[in-house]
Amino acid sequence: MQEAFELIKEQPVTELNTQAKLYRHRKTGAELLSMENNDENKVFGVTFATPPQDATGLPHILEHSVLCGSRNYPLKKPFVELIKGSLKTFLNAFTFPDKTCYPVASQNLQDFYNLVNVYLDAVFYPRISPEILQQEGWHYELDNIADPLIFKGVVFNEMKGAYSSPDRIVYKYSQQTVFPDNVYGVDSGGDPKVIPDLTYEQFKTFHETYYHPTNARFYFYGDDDPEERLRVVGDFLQDFEPLEVNAQVALQPHFSEPRRFAFPYDAGEERSDGKKGMVTVNWLLAESTEITTILGLQILTHILIGTPASPLRKALIDSGLGDDLAGAGLADDLRQLFFSTGLKGIAAEDADKVESLILKTLTDLSQQGIDQEMVEAALNTIEFRLRENNTGSYPRGLILMITALSTWLYGGDPLAPLAFDAPLHDIKTQIALGERYFENLIATYLLNNTHRTTVTFQPDPELRQREDDAEKARLAETRAAMSQDELQAVIDNTHQLRLLQSLPDSPEALATIPTLKLTDLDRQNKLIPLAVLEDQGSKILYHDLFTNEMVYLDVGFNLHTLPQDYLPYVPLFSRALLELGTQTEDFVKLSQRIGRKTGGLRTSSLTSAIRGRESGTTWLLLRGKATMPQVDDLLAILRDVLLTVNLDNQERFRQIVLEEKSSEEAGLVPSGHMVANTRLRAHFTEADWVAEQMGGVSYLFFLRSLVEMVDTDWPSVLKTLEAIHQRLISRKAMICNVTLDGHNFGQFHPALTNFIATMPDTEAELVQWMPMPSPTNEGLTIPAQINYVAKGTNLYKLGYQINGSAHVVLNYVRTNWLWDRIRVQGGAYGGFCRLDERSGVFSYLSYRDPNLLKTLDNYDGTSQFLRETELTDSEVVKNIIGVIGTMDDYQLPDAKGYTSMVRYLAGDSDEARQRLREEVLATTAHDFKAFAEVLQQVNEQGHVVVLGSQSAIEAANAAKGNWLQVSKVL
Repeated sequence: MQEAFELIKEQPVTELNTQAKLYRHRKTGAELLSMENNDENKVFGVTFATPPQDATGLPHILEHSVLCGSRNYPLKKPFVELIKGSLKTFLNAFTFPDKTCYPVASQNLQDFYNLVNVYLDAVFYPRISPEILQQEGWHYELDNIADPLIFKGVVFNEMKGAYSSPDRIVYKYSQQTVFPDNVYGVDSGGDPKVIPDLTYEQFKTFHETYYHPTNARFYFYGDDDPEERLRVVGDFLQDFEPLEVNAQVALQPHFSEPRRFAFPYDAGEERSDGKKGMVTVNWLLAESTEITTILGLQILTHILIGTPASPLRKALIDSGLGDDLAGAGLADDLRQLFFSTGLKGIAAEDADKVESLILKTLTDLSQQGIDQEMVEAALNTIEFRLRENNTGSYPRGLILMITALSTWLYGGDPLAPLAFDAPLHDIKTQIALGERYFENLIATYLLNNTHRTTVTFQPDPELRQREDDAEKARLAETRAAMSQDELQAVIDNTHQLRLLQSLPDSPEALATIPTLKLTDLDRQNKLIPLAVLEDQGSKILYHDLFTNEMVYLDVGFNLHTLPQDYLPYVPLFSRALLELGTQTEDFVKLSQRIGRKTGGLRTSSLTSAIRGRESGTTWLLLRGKATMPQVDDLLAILRDVLLTVNLDNQERFRQIVLEEKSSEEAGLVPSGHMVANTRLRAHFTEADWVAEQMGGVSYLFFLRSLVEMVDTDWPSVLKTLEAIHQRLISRKAMICNVTLDGHNFGQFHPALTNFIATMPDTEAELVQWMPMPSPTNEGLTIPAQINYVAKGTNLYKLGYQINGSAHVVLNYVRTNWLWDRIRVQGGAYGGFCRLDERSGVFSYLSYRDPNLLKTLDNYDGTSQFLRETELTDSEVVKNIIGVIGTMDDYQLPDAKGYTSMVRYLAGDSDEARQRLREEVLATTAHDFKAFAEVLQQVNEQGHVVVLGSQSAIEAANAAKGNWLQVSKVL
């Protein structure tokens, strides 16, 4: 099929060890970027420019809808069938402000092209019926003629959740005030107040207009055959004729003077000091195709706000005007970039002071110059990130696709932002020649830029009620205007939609989804090399993996050396190690030194149950990385922060506490299901109880009380921090986790030995903890229009013994019963279930859920669903494949080393993991029936935690006799 495409550009991208070829489809004009390299984690994506014209969420709803069945795959949920039974390493879709992306990834070649074919058919030939719009977007729901009318829909409720997040509101209005005259001035995700204005005609027309090859950009990455890429896409495009598509994003005209705005938001319960306001200052910047300037702005953003020591961030936090930074930083996924920063937790009358402080700080930096060590630190940090190309849990090819689209979508060269050597060299050269490069960027794009908005967000405790009342009034008015026949039509439609949602796909439709066979699967687990060494009382875990001359080092300290009263201090103490400075340098100089001399150093904690034991494993970790020439610097910094940290800095520690509190509060809505799950699991195991003390609702309550304690009794707080330091930092309670190839480890090991020798040789006495769980059933209220509903128990304590088949059963439950009942019919964004095979804790979870009691009923219906399900062999095999795909998930070298350490500490042997894999592969339909009886015990013995709206929790208590103990979280 190469004759169907013309090659318009070929270029080696040496920075990525990739040969890139850009093609144009001769007939339709579609462009295809083919990235050829030896990465086994293959990526495909197709992207359409989808500029929204209003806030109905049309691009977002269409993103959901095209994955609900297509020409060649005529079933209700091919997307879910792929989740269920693929070896995928990524499978999802994204709606951006001006584009919609459909990416997939897999390490298995056959599986990869199965995914590609389903996705291509989905986007070009979807079955987007009115019923799919109703399900994924919105519809009226009415069961009985006397009932009130309500709105339902997956995206409708997803966006209700999004609009309950203050950070989401800040980002939305900051962007929209900067872009009032183009598509970035409306919400492509959808505003719940506007989503019900969307009609089916608009919906279908939008697909016909924008989902055409002429408006498509195809992308491949990895080690698959480049000719096969062209053939597969060419086959799909041969039936299309060219179409003129106007999807260009117009440039936002520049303001002649700055503008000011104020918006209300629901901040929940009032603070005693009244400081719940927020403010951002926002600037329109350059076009994304200006590659060197964009890289310069990315580095400048790191200089200004990227670390606690960054001068603009430090000035804002040191001012005492607010609790934590607000704003998006640099938003670089649009045609024109914008920069946004400010403060949250301010008094409303202080907004002008924050704006003045930002402008004054930028003026001082522009005129007086930026600290050269800060510049060096930012340059080293950004260059390290670019060269390491560490994309975490996301496939490398996926992140590179999104990067390429930052120019490609707007008619620019997709390879320009990937080939970073030239622009980076240009910036370095200008700095070496003495040019005031970053100071000039500040002057040009910030100080002398009249396209600036200042946006104040004022807490309004009555806003949520007004919006709820307005929605009810709108529905009541609509209902009143309907005739009896029209109302009956809504009732009939409600029942018909539910019937369609509940009908299973036919065996013939299910058979259209391409799948692998059991014989295609590896029978053996992929092993991570591990050597366990002893060194002066410390353990070294070593993983011999190729890391391209980079050292990944985790230094851990056993938290079981601490009394349990100290546990909530641990996240603060870990931040203090890197953010309070040492006896010889303040935290600014320390931060700059880390940036200049390493690839990065951060802290985290690890908590996990241990197989077969009541107690868990829980550690404070310092996680560092460096090139081989930097290892001495990395170890010297670790030694200094561990041995000479200056804990006696009351004001800076107070800032850390406020930032932590603000961060925990900000995460309640976006991650509400995890908050509820953490609270629930704390009932059952020591490890989960510790995790809740150090990062759950208990931790948030602790932070709120600690703020006052820091102000009124700093000596007591300092005494606790010093006691933690004395007890924790001991080489006898220390573990070092090293990921590096064998040759370089031979050079690194002596330096590591010298580092260990500098650690205190004190006895490390382990302490027993007595967890104190929260109430059995809880309702935790937040200012939101949706809920996060969790129910679970410890199956091991009820007599269950783990078998790998459980993971196959639960994969089926997630992608059938819970998907259908919680998401499709219930209107929640998601429904999940999880089993921790180490502890035996099982939990159901829902995400952005309009329901509460109905969701719990659906959880309790799972066991009956499994009893009544008659599974075909092909369905069992499909779910086995999905679980094996999860077990064999792709990981970069540093993640492999970390995973191996966790397995070692949690007692996961290679033999036990292999036995589990064999049990997964041996799963039969009988195992599904057997596990139904296990889940029946969850119905009877399960605890419940709900994080959600006060009205929903009060209604649940009214219906079931105050069974939830209610606490206000926000």
